[in-house]
Amino acid sequence: MPLFNRSRCLIGAVLAALCCVAAQAQERLPGGSVESLLVVAREKNPDYAGMRYEAEAAAERIAPAGALPDPRLRTELRDITRMGEQNASLAPSRVGSTRYLLMQDVPWFGKRDLKREVAELQAQSAEGLAFGTWSEVAAKIKTSYAQLYYLDRNERLTREILDLMVRLEKVVQARYAGGLSAQQDAIRAQVEQTGLHGELVALETERHHLHTRLNALLGRPAMAPLADPEKLRPLPAPAKLDYAALEERVMARNPRLSSEESRVKAAEKSRDLAYRNRYPDFTFGVSPIQYQNAVKEWELMIELNIPLQQGARRAQERESEAMLGAARARREATANQVLAELSENIAGLAAARRIEALVSGSLLPQSELSFKSALAGYENGKVDFATLLDAQRQIRQARQSQIKAQAEGQVRLAEIERILGEDL
Repeated sequence: MPLFNRSRCLIGAVLAALCCVAAQAQERLPGGSVESLLVVAREKNPDYAGMRYEAEAAAERIAPAGALPDPRLRTELRDITRMGEQNASLAPSRVGSTRYLLMQDVPWFGKRDLKREVAELQAQSAEGLAFGTWSEVAAKIKTSYAQLYYLDRNERLTREILDLMVRLEKVVQARYAGGLSAQQDAIRAQVEQTGLHGELVALETERHHLHTRLNALLGRPAMAPLADPEKLRPLPAPAKLDYAALEERVMARNPRLSSEESRVKAAEKSRDLAYRNRYPDFTFGVSPIQYQNAVKEWELMIELNIPLQQGARRAQERESEAMLGAARARREATANQVLAELSENIAGLAAARRIEALVSGSLLPQSELSFKSALAGYENGKVDFATLLDAQRQIRQARQSQIKAQAEGQVRLAEIERILGEDL
């Protein structure tokens, strides 16, 4: 094989390998799909990680809440001078007697169970808050991805329109050279291109800001690269967006409602515990008494506190009742809010779907026909350049409306899934 051909083969193999490596690197970058972003965020998002740790900490409080207090040991050295017969001594075998008292505090019946149940419900509430944090983070990521998709497609559309304006300018220049159009038409084409360049700068800036926000949600450096968005998730069928069915799922699955329900139950147990504080707690003890080197006596003791401060206890009971009322009111307010948000987003998703269908099925084809007709008319000298520009703008507005409706549908879907606490 000639040296030149071998060199060409070697260069081709190197270029193919580089392209393969670049393609694999692009595949590894998150951002091509919303699922790839969610996988990274579930592992690295700091807000979600912090709430998970708080939920784990709350779960670890359950066992201590229901445990007995630590026992106490008391030692008493009695008659350390043996009625003056010796110097003071601290050795148990040389004093008159040594009393050892082992004591254990025991709460009134049922108090430990109530404390453990309160801790369990608080742990459930913390777990619900962690789940709710993830739902919020996932909704932000889905919304940001939809916005990024809109910016990406809008930028592509703007570049297409810019290329079209370059071609139109050439047509105008040819007609102007032939004396068929005014110089003003060429100037207007150039002005239109300048405006499009300005819009591209604004889109690139907004895209940069959106990249940094997405990386913050992913727990990545602000300037870390992201893959270009490739596709949007398909919207659910209208049958899946029935309000009555979704309302039942929201009441059963919404993380905020679940957390508030656990708080209500915890407040009920705390109220029951406050009423149990009317009764005394006990302390039991056993005490061996040592004389010289032998234990010759045993004692048993029982101690209880006398709940005389009934005014303070009644205040604690009223406090627990008020806290229970507050928890119930928060639960009701949360339910009203999430159901209102659900209704709003279902209507918004349906509207976005209708707008997209209207634009795709009617407005966009009509705008394309109008532009083709205006272009042919301008080339034949039947319409002016302003009419052609208006037709071009109609196509652009129609396509932007289509992309915007698609992105709006994704935003509404993300909000519905946030409220549900699960994907549709």
